[in-house]
Amino acid sequence: MKKVIASVLALTMTAALLVGCGAKSEKSEGGEELTVKILNNKESLCLAPVHIAIINGYFDEEFEAIGQKYEVVTSNIDTITEQITSGEINAGYGLTGTLMQPISNGLSISFVTGLHRGCTKFYSKNGSGVNSLEDLKGKTIGVASLSDSAPIQLKRKLFSLGFKVNGSDADIQFVTYAMTDLPTALDNGAVDAIGIHDPVAYNAEKNYDFIKILDIGEDEVFSKEYCCQAYVSQELIAKNPKGATAYARAIQKAAAFVQALPEEAARLQVENGYMPSESEEDIARYGEILASLNYEPSVKLGRETFKASFDDLQKTGDLDASLNADEFTKTVFPDLEGVPESFTYDPSSKKFTENS
Repeated sequence: MKKVIASVLALTMTAALLVGCGAKSEKSEGGEELTVKILNNKESLCLAPVHIAIINGYFDEEFEAIGQKYEVVTSNIDTITEQITSGEINAGYGLTGTLMQPISNGLSISFVTGLHRGCTKFYSKNGSGVNSLEDLKGKTIGVASLSDSAPIQLKRKLFSLGFKVNGSDADIQFVTYAMTDLPTALDNGAVDAIGIHDPVAYNAEKNYDFIKILDIGEDEVFSKEYCCQAYVSQELIAKNPKGATAYARAIQKAAAFVQALPEEAARLQVENGYMPSESEEDIARYGEILASLNYEPSVKLGRETFKASFDDLQKTGDLDASLNADEFTKTVFPDLEGVPESFTYDPSSKKFTENS
């Protein structure tokens, strides 16, 4: 995901306080209205489901149905731990790999659905001698952060190929650069390979003489896993399960819309100020990127992604091996009443289908 540091701006969006004549909105035991606070970020293409849920009114629809209001909090998507802990947000969208270690260390969030697959890619420079993953032994890989999902994914893959991926005698080393600087670092020979997310990956592939050595959207194992998932705070599930369900349903609908109409989703993002654009070519490019990802939502595959990641990272040494993966999975990926396995969208009828 493109990282954009944005100033915090809370935008309160009232989604019909009354459902029918005389209906009352949900209240906590103390009488305080329970509000779902949804993280948003502009100029982040992968957040298309959040943008579309706002634009097309899916949040309005789902929260109106339960008589609740919600807030959209426009903020930095890279400080989830602080945002959840402070109560700034209680619902969001993030990279599975990036969130694994914070969750294992006590970050009280639970995933509610997988949203899309395939946004992370790894490249070497043509002619460098690094033509495959096996050639990375003894090499340096540039990433945006050591806690980013890119090194997490690569560690999982290389460990399966027999690499030692942690410790002073590891077969690989990671160094960090700003996401948008990574293609230049590779082109200049400062690193032997890079791990980047779309749309930076898409642009790098178009503009540099790089070799793609791993695409998680094409890999036999990773293509079945979700790079990005929707989450809510565990406090929200405990105190306002209906609100958590409404968020999950709305974001699933939005993802299904993006899957069915990626270029239209891109156009809506641009027209509503969520993505910059100077021409129709920009919209077409955004649409092509969205179409290259799989935005079909799924609870089941999202849960399987979490469990597989947890198991692998215990083996690599990135997570405490004494933790009980099954117990973590029950807590971190619960079944929420009212949340279907997935939604699909039919553009011809403009209707959604719930899939069990």
